[in-house]
This record gives sequence, structure tokens and C-alpha cells, in this order.
Amino acid sequence: MRKKVSNLWKKGLNTEPDFNEQSNAEVIELKKQDISASYDQNLATFKSLFSVPDNIDVKVREFTITSLNRRGFIIYLSTMVGLQIIMESIMEPLIDNEHPGEKIPDIVAYPIASTNTNIGEITEFITGGNTALFVDGDEQCYLFETTQISGRSIEKSDNEVIVKGAKEAFNERVIDNIALIRKKIKNENLLVETQTIVKRSRNNVFLVYQKDLVNEELLKTIKDKLSSFSVDSIIDLSILEQYLEERPRSLFPTILYTERPDRAAAYIEEGHIVLLMENSPACLILPATFWALFHSPEDHYLRTPYGNFIRILRFLALFVAVFTSSIYIAITNFHVGMIPPDLLMAIAGTRERVPFPSIIEVLMMEIAFELIREAGLRVPSPIGPTIGIVGALILGQAAVQANIISPIVIIVIALSGLSSFIISDISMNFAIRITRFLFIFSAGFMGIYGVTALFIGGLYYLVSLKSFGTPYFAPMTPHSFSSKDLLIRHVPMKERFRPGYLKPKDMVKQREGS
Repeated sequence: MRKKVSNLWKKGLNTEPDFNEQSNAEVIELKKQDISASYDQNLATFKSLFSVPDNIDVKVREFTITSLNRRGFIIYLSTMVGLQIIMESIMEPLIDNEHPGEKIPDIVAYPIASTNTNIGEITEFITGGNTALFVDGDEQCYLFETTQISGRSIEKSDNEVIVKGAKEAFNERVIDNIALIRKKIKNENLLVETQTIVKRSRNNVFLVYQKDLVNEELLKTIKDKLSSFSVDSIIDLSILEQYLEERPRSLFPTILYTERPDRAAAYIEEGHIVLLMENSPACLILPATFWALFHSPEDHYLRTPYGNFIRILRFLALFVAVFTSSIYIAITNFHVGMIPPDLLMAIAGTRERVPFPSIIEVLMMEIAFELIREAGLRVPSPIGPTIGIVGALILGQAAVQANIISPIVIIVIALSGLSSFIISDISMNFAIRITRFLFIFSAGFMGIYGVTALFIGGLYYLVSLKSFGTPYFAPMTPHSFSSKDLLIRHVPMKERFRPGYLKPKDMVKQREGS
């Protein structure tokens, strides 16, 4: 295709070739070729590739390099670069310098990042926010790192709120995110690799790990998985997560999604691998177990007795969130003999004028609770909490007075809903909320027997899950050597070993006398 461009210019035609009329295969073939020493040919090639002047943020500036008495042009994306740097440090020296014989690196006042000859690679540099300089007669392009993309500063975490510990969170700039991890792990063995997962949109993933800890087989498995994608675009880690999971339809997540750099750094030092992407204010931690999703980032910041108290409370809240509504339905519908007579009379008195069976009551209030929860998240933040509290009070009180819902159901749903908030991980929180509805239906049809059957079947299902070869309940089952940081954690001095299921190169965190 480059020959076609050259032939058009040799014939003296004034019209520029239109690559939009060419097939994608021809454009791909063009990108594999090198640039020409001809100024006119390079100008026509890149104007057509970037659809200039239709593409309004792509700027091409033509000028004469005074000291060389040769023509040149620069091309850049005005929405992604520092315009003042380009004007003052690149263009002005090239135009105003009158000392003959000087080379390009000696003329410009801004460091040249690299030189390149391949059209496709130069195009990628330009779309990444760099500036490309072409000089008539040179068969190489000069590239300048001039990226300046506005974005959020480093702020507090919105979804993983803690009282004690670091407050900073990832933002949408991957450079900032890598810096936040490096600030916590000052080690030369910390590696940051990049891998292109989508060639069309040029989406890159950054793999962060410690080379003296990571299991090479696990690293190769993740790299192979990333290179196996055949899609047009993966623009965010949340989408990438769904491509990486072995069972994307599973209710329970197998990848840990976190927006806290301190949490990411802690897992890296255990031998895990962290994935980052541009425009994603979070990271993915691979592999992940049930315990990693169950733990909170605050657990290790609290003193051991306090942290264990919160963990036990969270574990109890997990069972309350899942089983409270279903057990209420099972007992009131099928197993009334399990209730003390006085309590049975109280429940019967509150339900005397309610026209619906208990399962309908519970389902109506569960759905209403979920609606209030989602409405509180979607409305503007100043009035969100108000809508949640006032809406729940008004709805519950009105439903009781209208004899649609019994008061005890309000208590059951409130206890179940509040307990679900204690689960900090977003994906695990959704899994618990959906699982609660499954147990409600099983209790409505078969009582305690249905709840028990679903619970046992669910355990069988959970132990069958794996995250990149790691069993979901490891290191509990199958048992493997580790620091035993599961439900109860030891004091930090006793956590001497890394998780055995990762098979890290160095199992020992702390050695005797260290």
C-alpha cells in the first residue's frame, strides 16, 4: 500500500490517498512497513491513517527547520499532550535555531524518548499521547513523551472504607497506581510487565509481581490466558475480570477486585499477581480464595483481639444474612413445634390479620429493601442516606399499619439486610444477597429440609470452584501449609509463612532471629 502512496506522489497528483476506501487488511499491511525518507509520502500516510482533517483532535504542524533548511512536521493528539511543551521546547527551537550543521537531538530543548521506523509502532506511540517528529530526508521518526492527561488526584476509597489504616486509593491513571504500589514495596524484585490483550483498541494490562516470590507456572498460566482473548475491546478491569474467570456465570467470585494499594501490596508480598489497566481505579488480585474475599483490609491494621472480634462478627453476620429469612419461613410454615408456645402465640397474633403467607411477606420486604438500597446508591450523595433511612421507616410502618406485613417480618428483614452490609467485597456481597433468595425459595417449598439440602449442595459447589488452579477454600481444604490466617488470625510475629497453595519461591516470611 505504501507503494501506492509513493506512486501517487511521483505522478504529481494533488489529491491525497484515502485509506478509508482501503480494506482493513491493506491498512494492517501498511502498519507493518517502515516510513519513507520522503516528507510528502510520510505526511500523506499519517494524515490518512488519522483521518486528518476530519479527526479534530489530531494536529499536524508543518514548518521548515532553519538550521537544516529542510521541511518537517509533527503530529500529536491535542487532547492528550502538553501543548506548551510542544510549542516552546520542540517547535520553537527547530524554527528559530540558525546554527547550521546541528542534528535534531542537539536542536530541540526536550529529550527525545526514542526513534522508530515502523508505521504501526509510531501510530501506537501517537495514540498513547506522544508527539512524533518527521524530517524530510530522515528514514526515522523522533518520538517525544509529551503525555499530559487530566484525571482525578489520589483520594479516599469509596467502597472499602476503614477506620484505622491508610486511606489512599487507586485512580484512573495507571502510572499513579504503579507508583502507589512501589511506594509500599521498595524492592528491586518488584516487576511491572505490560501485555497487549486487544490489538484493535490497544488495551494493555500491567502485571505486577515480585519475581523472587511468584510461582512461574502460575505466572505463565495468567499470561497465556491474557493472550488468548479474541475481542475488539476490553476497556476496564471489571470487564477483564469476567473474561478471566473460569466460571463467569458462577454466583461466587473467584478474583479479588480492590481499589486499595495497601491491600494489593500485601498480596504481592505473599506471591500473588496483581493486574492493572489504564482508566481503571482498582486492581485484580490473582488467584483469590473465599477467605481473601471474606477478609476486610482493616483486619491487619487492628490489634489482634480487635481484628478477631470483627472477623467473628462478620462470620456471624454472613450466616444471619443468608439464613434468617429462610429459617423464619421454614419454622412458621412447616416446623411450628420448634417455637416456644409463648413466642408462637406472639407471632400468630401479629400475623392474624395479614392476608399473605409468610413467604410472600418476606419476598415483598426483601425486594423493597433491595430497591431502597439501590435507590440510595443512585440518587445524589447528599440525599442518598436520607432516602434510605426515611424510605425504610415510612414503608415499613405503613405496611404494618395496613396489615400487609407483620411486625416480626420487618425485624427479620432489617436484621438480614444490615448483616449483608458487613461483607465489604462488592462481588461477595452480591453473591450473599442473591443466595439469600435461593434459600428463601427452598425454605418455602421444603422447610428446614430444603434449606439443609441447598446448604450441603452449595458447599459441594463451592469446594469445586478454583481460581487459576487454586481451590476456593484453600488452605483449609485441601489443607496446605500457610500462616493459618483464615477465620482467626495470629499476632503478626507468628505469621511466619506465605500461603502454601501459591507455591511461592520463598515460603518463609520471617526467619528465626530476623
